[in-house]
Amino acid sequence: MTAMPDAPLTTAEACAHPGSGFDCDLRGRFAEVQRYLAGRPGTVGVVVRDRATGAVWRNEHAGELTWTASTIKLGMVVDLLHRQRAGKIVLTPVDRALMTAMLHSSDDDAATTLWLRYSGVDHLTFNAAFPQYGLTSLRPQPGYGRIFPYWGFQKCTPDDLDRLINHVLDRVPAEDRAFILDQMRAVAPNQQWGVWGAGPGGRPGNKDGWSEEDGGWVMNSVGFVGPGERYTLAIMNNLRGQGGYDEGKATTTEVARILFAGRF
Repeated sequence: MTAMPDAPLTTAEACAHPGSGFDCDLRGRFAEVQRYLAGRPGTVGVVVRDRATGAVWRNEHAGELTWTASTIKLGMVVDLLHRQRAGKIVLTPVDRALMTAMLHSSDDDAATTLWLRYSGVDHLTFNAAFPQYGLTSLRPQPGYGRIFPYWGFQKCTPDDLDRLINHVLDRVPAEDRAFILDQMRAVAPNQQWGVWGAGPGGRPGNKDGWSEEDGGWVMNSVGFVGPGERYTLAIMNNLRGQGGYDEGKATTTEVARILFAGRF
C-alpha cells in the first residue's frame, strides 16, 4: 500500500497555543519542524527562545544529555574572559589567538592547549565554573583518556546550550560579548551549517560541534538569529548510529531554515 502524503497544516493547527508568546508564523514553523524531525535519523533536541518576549519553545528531546562535541568551546571562551576580568588570569595574545581559532574554525588543538593551560592541576577549573554560565546539566565522561575531565568528552543538554548562549547575550560584558558575537558571525566554512541555515537576512552566528563517539555521530549547533540577536536556537542531533556527518549537518541546518528563513 502506498502511504498517503502528510496533509498540510490547517490554520487552527498552525496557530495552536495562542498563549505561548510566539506569533502564528513561528508556531506553524514549530509544527513543521516536528513533522520534519519525525523522519530524520536519531533524536534531535531543539530549544528556541524569543529574547524580546521571554517565550521559549522546547521539543521533547531538549532535556536529554548528549555529547557536547565542540559546542563546549563557547563555554571555555566565556570562562577565560570572565577569569581575566576577575583578575585571576592574564590572557596573552597567543591565548586570544587560540580562542579565536576555537570559535572561528573549531580548532581542537587550540582547545586542548587552553584546557591544559587553564584547567588547573586537577583539570577541574573549567568544569567548576561552567554551571554559572548555564551549563548546569553538563557532565564530564570518564574512561576516554588519561586526562579527566577533558573538554572533548563531556555531555550536556540543549537546555544547557540555550542557557549558555543567553548568558553570553545578557550577562557577558559588552566588550567581551562583542568579541564572541563577531567571531560567531564570521565562522569558517566548516561551521557554516546548523543555526547558519537561518539565512543571511537574520545575520546568524553559531558555534557548531560534531564528533563520532561510541560508534555514533552527534551534530550540534547553538547560536542567535535576527535583529538585536532576538532569537536564540540550540540544536543537538544524536544520530545514534542511524546516520553520519552529512545527515546530521543536513538535519540541523534544515531545522534553522524552517524556523527562520524568510522572516527577516
